[in-house]
Amino acid sequence: MLTLTTLASGSSGNCALLSDGETHLLLDAGISCRRICTALAGLNIPPESIAGVLITHEHSDHISGLATLHKRFRLPVYTSPGTARQLCYRIAALEDVVRPCAPGSSFTVGGLDVETFPISHDAAEPMGFAVSSGDRKAALVTDLGVVTQAVRDGMAGAQLVLVEANHDVEWVRSGPYPYYLKERILGQRGHLSNEDGGALALGAVQGGARTVVLAHLSRENNTPQRAFDAVNTILSAYGPDDAALTLAVAPRDQTGPVYTV
Repeated sequence: MLTLTTLASGSSGNCALLSDGETHLLLDAGISCRRICTALAGLNIPPESIAGVLITHEHSDHISGLATLHKRFRLPVYTSPGTARQLCYRIAALEDVVRPCAPGSSFTVGGLDVETFPISHDAAEPMGFAVSSGDRKAALVTDLGVVTQAVRDGMAGAQLVLVEANHDVEWVRSGPYPYYLKERILGQRGHLSNEDGGALALGAVQGGARTVVLAHLSRENNTPQRAFDAVNTILSAYGPDDAALTLAVAPRDQTGPVYTV
């Protein structure tokens, strides 16, 4: 068994839990330590039982709770060497628990096997993760401006995927953001649009994924319904006619459902 539960997902904070029932891993810690602990309590998981924290990159919406989490529980932190340097600059004594792992490498934590792969984002050395328990695999891919072959390879074989659907392109272009920020969001080191996220999800579904969770939606440039509709259109038009396919949107500010593969 392998489960995925989002604790928060959006431009204001991101955190998810992966578990095989024995080994529990956090993906990012972009909400307060208190919120993380409250969410874990709701799942009957003591925070001190977390086997490690996987950090995709150093932006605040992915690490804002990490300093307090580290101070209270001193959990192992797995991230890229470039991200590790950024984190150690900001968080005292983090070097004692950080476990740098180059994008493209793999490692094992308890009963979970973790694969990493590089992604394109405006951070020091960002990466995505795929976590497996036996023949069950979940891939988690957000905060990227373009889908590369490394991303596709990293997601290959996953039955469950957490995929970015950050924005509606026309909403970004016609919205109030300054020009430089629009260029950042829409650029190759920015974020995936609903359509790009849908294309990435489609590739995963064609490779066998049966659960797609859309994540990291912009509050200003998207809505859950708009993201769902855009991706559902892509999957319905080109994907398999399979009633078992689940498409969902991760809640922004609360714990989502437990997805099991």
